[in-house]
Amino acid sequence: MTRDSDTAYTPYVVALDVGGTGIKAALIGADRTPLLRERRPTGSQDGPEAVVEGVLAFAAELRKAGVERYGAEPAAVGAAVPGLVDEARGTAVYSANLGWRDVPLRALLADRLGGVPAAVGHDMRAGGLAEGRLGAGVGVDRFLFTALGTGISGAIGIDGRVEPGAHGGAGELGHITVRPDGPECGCGRRGCLETLASAAAVGRAWARASGDPAATAAGAAAAVEAGDARAAAVWHDAVDALAEGLLTAVTLLDPRTVIVGGGLAGAGATLLDPLRAALTAKATFQRLPTIVPAALGDAAGCLGAGLLAWDLLSAEVSSP
Repeated sequence: MTRDSDTAYTPYVVALDVGGTGIKAALIGADRTPLLRERRPTGSQDGPEAVVEGVLAFAAELRKAGVERYGAEPAAVGAAVPGLVDEARGTAVYSANLGWRDVPLRALLADRLGGVPAAVGHDMRAGGLAEGRLGAGVGVDRFLFTALGTGISGAIGIDGRVEPGAHGGAGELGHITVRPDGPECGCGRRGCLETLASAAAVGRAWARASGDPAATAAGAAAAVEAGDARAAAVWHDAVDALAEGLLTAVTLLDPRTVIVGGGLAGAGATLLDPLRAALTAKATFQRLPTIVPAALGDAAGCLGAGLLAWDLLSAEVSSP
């Protein structure tokens, strides 16, 4: 499509954050801000092949919207996906939530969008990248971003980039063992941090303590604020476990800042104040980081996918 003379050209990329239940998508401009936002269900109940097709179709719709608005193709496309990701090959290696195994997503996206350059990354690392460059980590040379949601994961930020690790597994904070005799984890071990301090774990513990099977972590936080002793005990156990896990991470990584996001972080000071106190009480020789709330909320993954796309273009320009 040719550009209409009345339409100002705006360079943009297509960004997708693929989750187990929903896909958040956007057109991201050169200033790294969203020009258009959309979301829709993932449709994982229809099987892995249907999810792949849904992602590709959504990307194509965003491309069409961009062409209609700006009269030009997207400069690139970036996708953030859960599970194990081989970013170098652009492959979604494994995702239990999506039922994916070895999906060549980068190649599929590039093909569906007519050869547009494509980047694929891990959703948590993409979220950490966005927090580091656009959110709570701006100006911080070393940070650890952790999201306390259904599980717990992390992203290690170093000088404006996020460290993937040798095998794409860096930042799996949720599988640090903090209570060796604790609950069994889906990974096969016991007492992993995410079995005790994730939003899902706190919700389960509060459901048992309150007798309400529909209880949630947000409800536990509200009960703590209201002075409920049962909720306070649940909260204390979770915060203590979280501090234990973070101390291990701090000892290994020595971050300047820890950025806390995810559903449990919605409790604000109710979480962060006792967490800071517990971490201080447990530390011996460690230099403790500043602990701050995440700034971007559930937009972080999509913004990070956009950054992956723009970084891909920057790398192409700088390569000989």
